[in-house]
Amino acid sequence: MLRSRAWATAWATLRLLAAIAGVAAIIGQLVRTLSISASNSWPLGLTAVDFFSFFTILSNVGAAVALTIGAILIWRGDRVDPAWFATLLAAVSTYMLITGIVYNALLRNIPLPQGSTVPWSNEILHVWAPLFILLDVLFGPLRRRLPWRALWTIIAFPIVWVIYTLVRGPLVTDFRTGNPWWYPYPFLNPNIQPWGYGGVALYVVGIAAGILLLAAGVIWVCRRRGADAAEAGSAAQ
Repeated sequence: MLRSRAWATAWATLRLLAAIAGVAAIIGQLVRTLSISASNSWPLGLTAVDFFSFFTILSNVGAAVALTIGAILIWRGDRVDPAWFATLLAAVSTYMLITGIVYNALLRNIPLPQGSTVPWSNEILHVWAPLFILLDVLFGPLRRRLPWRALWTIIAFPIVWVIYTLVRGPLVTDFRTGNPWWYPYPFLNPNIQPWGYGGVALYVVGIAAGILLLAAGVIWVCRRRGADAAEAGSAAQ
């Protein structure tokens, strides 16, 4: 059933609906964040940069783009994902899964300023979108068998993001609190970690190991479920 055209067409619709929900959640939270800044006369440009510096937001943007492309590929009649898209989808899947795990394990119970978070948006971005991505990994059609070397492509973005975050953090003043730093997540803030950058390093290493493990798992599933172009062509005949 998972290789039938009817299943693929139905899943394409689900992908598009999930992408729309993700975009709506991002916009809903962005509007709330910008409106809070506007009401406090805080800089809107810097507010937007901070907003799109969150790994959650970047992952969900990537997921919305990838799911939309994936739906289009199905609707245009592709038999197997192109290599570039298979790698993109595996990467985005890894990022969304780590987003869901880290949020629910480390961040869910951290208090935020009253009214700063849109509840329905927060749940979509951190719970329902990662869950749909997990289902997509397990049941999504057109999967291409990925080589293990794709693992290094997948981990490139998180490495760049961590470097960007740690370099930018001490250079930016948090206009909300007046602190001479800004970090998107408390576990990356050396100013509040008991061991400073040592504590941050422990979190980074732990999360990096989690990303590697999840990426390997996604690739393993793709290799088990997927096909290459030649096999897809033969199956279609």
